[in-house]
Amino acid sequence: MATCGEVLVKLLENYGVEQVFGIPGVHTVELYRGLARSSIRHVTPRHEQGAGFMADGYARTSGKPGVCFIITGPGMTNITTALGQAYGDSIPMLVISSVQSRSQLGGGRGKLHELPNQGALVAGVAAFSHTLLSAAELPAVLARAFALFQAGRPRPVHIEIPLDVLVEEADELLASLPITVDRAGASPSAVQRMGARLAEAKRPLILAGGGAIDAAAELTELAELLDAPVALTINAKGLLPSRHPLLIGSTQSLVATRALVAEADVVLAIGTELAETDYDVTFAGGFEIPGDLLRIDIDPDQTVRNYPPHLALVADSRHAAQALLDALAAHTLTARRDDWGHVRAAGLREALSSTWDAPTQAQTLFLDTVLQTLPNAVFVGDSTQPVYTGNLTFNPERPRRWFNSSTGYGTLGYALPAAIGAWLGGAVEGGKRPPVVCLIGDGGLQFTLPELASAVEARTPVIVLLWNNQGYEEIKKYMVNRAIEPVGVDIYTPDFIAVAKGLGCAAEAVSGVEALRQALRAASDRQGPTLIEIDQGQWMRAVAR
Repeated sequence: MATCGEVLVKLLENYGVEQVFGIPGVHTVELYRGLARSSIRHVTPRHEQGAGFMADGYARTSGKPGVCFIITGPGMTNITTALGQAYGDSIPMLVISSVQSRSQLGGGRGKLHELPNQGALVAGVAAFSHTLLSAAELPAVLARAFALFQAGRPRPVHIEIPLDVLVEEADELLASLPITVDRAGASPSAVQRMGARLAEAKRPLILAGGGAIDAAAELTELAELLDAPVALTINAKGLLPSRHPLLIGSTQSLVATRALVAEADVVLAIGTELAETDYDVTFAGGFEIPGDLLRIDIDPDQTVRNYPPHLALVADSRHAAQALLDALAAHTLTARRDDWGHVRAAGLREALSSTWDAPTQAQTLFLDTVLQTLPNAVFVGDSTQPVYTGNLTFNPERPRRWFNSSTGYGTLGYALPAAIGAWLGGAVEGGKRPPVVCLIGDGGLQFTLPELASAVEARTPVIVLLWNNQGYEEIKKYMVNRAIEPVGVDIYTPDFIAVAKGLGCAAEAVSGVEALRQALRAASDRQGPTLIEIDQGQWMRAVAR
C-alpha cells in the first residue's frame, strides 16, 4: 500500500523535482516515508526561513521550482518571510506542509502546532494556498501548481495536507502523469502594432526585468537591430554581457540614466514591474517615461501597473522578443539619430564612471577582485553595502549570476541560505558547479548564522564574504540624514571567525586585494564552506594606498 505521502514524493519525481529542503517533525514524518526511497535529495536547514531561502536560491540558478517540506504551525510562520521575498521577486517555490486532521481544522482545541487558518496566513505571499481534503485531489493540485510555474508568473504555492489524508491509501494515483503547459505565445496583431511603432522610432530604448531572464539571446538581437540602449533590473543582470556597447546597466535611479530614458521616443519594457526597488532606490520619485511605452509581461495585471502603456502584450518574454524580431524583418527601420544607440550608451557609461565616490570605487574593486579570481561565480547578496554598490556598478556576463534580497521584499539574512540553495541548483560546467559567493553584512549574517552548519552538513562549498562594518550602517546613515538620533543600530559584533570555525567552516579575516585573492583561491578548492571576513575600514584603507 502506498500512502498519500509516499505518492506525493513519487509525483514530485515525475515533475522533475531533484531537491527538497525541510526540517522533519512529527507532523511531516509521513512525507519522509516516501522520500527515503526516492531519488530526491533532502537538505536540512536550521530554521524553516532558511529552507525557504534555500529553495529561492535553488530556483534562481536552476530555473526549477524550489520545494520545501514544512510542519504545520511554527514551521509555516517561520517560512512566511522567505515566501514574501520569493513572491516579490516572482520566484517559483512549492511549500508542502502538514495541517491538523480534517475533523480538527479550525477547531481551536489546543492541538500541537495548531493555527486557526494556515491558508489565510500565507494568502498574501503565495499565488494560492490549497488544503488537500482527499488524496484523490493530489494530481490535480500538483498540476495546477506546476502549470503556474511553467506558464504563468511564477510565485510561491502552498499545499497543506491534513494528517489523516497523509496516510490515506493512494496506490491508484501512482499512475498519474505530469502535465506540461507551454508559455503563452504573442498575439500576432499586437506584435504587428508594436513592431510598427518600434520600426518608426528614432530613439528606442529597452527596459528589461527578471521576467525576461530566459530571453537573453532574443533580447540582445532585438536591441542590436533597433540600436536601442538597454537598462536592466537587478534580477535581469547578465541579459546583456558586461561589455556590450548598448548596455547602460542597472542605474535607472540615477539622474543621468533618467535623462537618457526621457530622451527616448519609444520605450519597450519587457518582463519588468517598473517598480521602486529598481527604478527609484532612493525613494525620491522622478522616474518618468515621456515616450510611448510598450509593455510585455506574462502577467496581464502587471502590464498596466505603475506606468500605463501605449501598447501592451501579454506573453512569454522570449516568445514575444522573437515575434518582434520576425515582425521587424518586414519593416524598413527609420534612421536612428547619430547620437543615439551605442553612442549615447557609451556617453552615459563614461559620465557615470566619473561620478562614483571613494566608497563606491572601493566596493566595486572588491567585487571585481572576486570576479577576476572566480570568473564564473554566482553572486548571492543580502542587504549590505557591497551589494548596493554592485546593483549600480556590477554587470555579470550571463543571467542568473547576480541576485540579492535588497529588491522587492528586502529581507535580511537571505544570502547565506540562498547561496546554499544556489550552489545545489547550479548547472555542472566542466565537471563541477560554478562557485557561489555569498555577499552579506555582519548584521544580516546574524539573522541566519546557524545555516553555516547546514552548509557543512550538505557539503556545499559556498564562499561567505562577510562585509563587517560593526552594525546597521545604512540605517544609521538614514536616521542621521533625517535628524533622528541613532538608536538600535550599533549592535554587538561577535567573533565571526571563531563562530564559523566552531560550526565546522574554514574561516579567516583578510584586508587588501592580494589577500582576498589568495583566500578565494583556497576557498574554491575546498569541499565545504568558507567564511572570509572583510573589515570595511581596513579594506578602505588598504585600497586607498
